[in-house]
Amino acid sequence: MRKIDQLLNEYGESHQNSTNKTIHWICVPLIFFSVVALIWSIPHGPLEQLLGNAGNPYVNWATVTLVVVLAYYITLSIPLAVGMMLFSVLCLFAAKNLDQSGFAPLWLIAVVIFVLAWIGQFYGHKVEGKKPSFFKDVQFLMIGPAWLMHFIFKKIGINY
Repeated sequence: MRKIDQLLNEYGESHQNSTNKTIHWICVPLIFFSVVALIWSIPHGPLEQLLGNAGNPYVNWATVTLVVVLAYYITLSIPLAVGMMLFSVLCLFAAKNLDQSGFAPLWLIAVVIFVLAWIGQFYGHKVEGKKPSFFKDVQFLMIGPAWLMHFIFKKIGINY
């Protein structure tokens, strides 16, 4: 069995309850986005100087972090990595637009989303009656988004 199949199956064992699954469809993408937005909020002037790309909003620590995250996904499944790359680009675009909106500081929006989404996650696991998978292995924090992506791929007929 491929490592990705093993990880998705193991993750799925603690995500059988329909309420918990629904909560995960909402909260996992929100948590992923909120982490991207928090990292986007880190001042990136030195990075711009290092790369010589001052003024490009996508030259920041969030983009660098997502490159590393996507490298991990590539080791598991190239098709899933492509799906996660597309979602990551969407998160970067949303972070940029929220950051420039002037509505509230991006870091504050991200923290609120992060906290509320984790409350939802823990409620879902209370309903499920099982602990979150990442208590067993922190790697499952990265598998949650891929687990959702693999359902999307199945639905549209893409092998992962």
